[in-house]
Amino acid sequence: MRTTLRWAAVVPVAALTLAGCGGGGGSDDGGITLSFSNSYGEDHPHTRCGIDVVAEKVDKADAGMTVDTFPNSQLGDNTETFSSVMSGDIDMDVQGSAALGSTYEPIGVFDAAYAFDDADHLFGFFDSDASTTVKQDFEEATDTKILDVWYFGDRHFTANQAIRKPADLEGLRMRFPDSPIYLENAEALGADATTVAFEEVYLALQQGTADGQENPIPTISSDNFDEVQSHISLTSHQIGSQMIVVSGQTWERLSGEQQDVLQQAVSETRAENRKCIEEAEAEILDEWKADGTIEIVDDVNVEAFRGQAREYFRDNLDGKSLELYEAFQEAK
Repeated sequence: MRTTLRWAAVVPVAALTLAGCGGGGGSDDGGITLSFSNSYGEDHPHTRCGIDVVAEKVDKADAGMTVDTFPNSQLGDNTETFSSVMSGDIDMDVQGSAALGSTYEPIGVFDAAYAFDDADHLFGFFDSDASTTVKQDFEEATDTKILDVWYFGDRHFTANQAIRKPADLEGLRMRFPDSPIYLENAEALGADATTVAFEEVYLALQQGTADGQENPIPTISSDNFDEVQSHISLTSHQIGSQMIVVSGQTWERLSGEQQDVLQQAVSETRAENRKCIEEAEAEILDEWKADGTIEIVDDVNVEAFRGQAREYFRDNLDGKSLELYEAFQEAK
């Protein structure tokens, strides 16, 4: 039997009120305790190789500050928690760029199809001077600060047939998340998008109301989409990114030393978190190859997809969103 890595978020195991969780609350020893929320399970790399590691690093720094972690959407789902970070009720959160784009639209372009070639390209842009403006504009618009970006994994297509080129998507109803940038991605790639709640994707694939979907490899495995799809096509059409955000109110309450400790803990963890995700991806691919659960299509014409998507976004984005997308390409 194969081992399945369970990454999916689960139903909260306890109802927690936000009062007392956020705002850089005091701890028993008089220091500051920060709440760090995420929607993933305890065995997800963003939890065990990310947020938990940040908490450990902060604790070891002995700067009068600790981090309490709240996985499994204990403080609310993604549609709720970022609003609580903006208000200061939650101190820190992990959010996808597309979700943040509902508050400040340009940041969502980080999740545009083929915005980046790979994780190195993503990190290179984020660490460059070219990213300063978008981070500052985001902070001004939301009163939250982006501490760093973590890698979430490449997104690929699954279906009951191989998808090697854009034309192979013709006639297929492909499930995409119901957010503006994801639906733009469908247009850019030539897909006929159908929006299905994530919790209903398995049933939609099983019953044929959706012909395929797109997600990172570990999500495909953990949610058993490989049981109801015969092919995974390695399009790498999106380099998944997750932003680590902190409430502006919380940030201002921290001393300079505490700010440095928190920033260093988050940034130092980025590489470890990426390694954890890539190891999980490799393990799952090896399992699939060994047991033949799903056919791995690795001869995708990525250049055809990439060229089509980038042309689409150059023609359809405007303003700051277009400037940002073009800046990604210049940063390669």
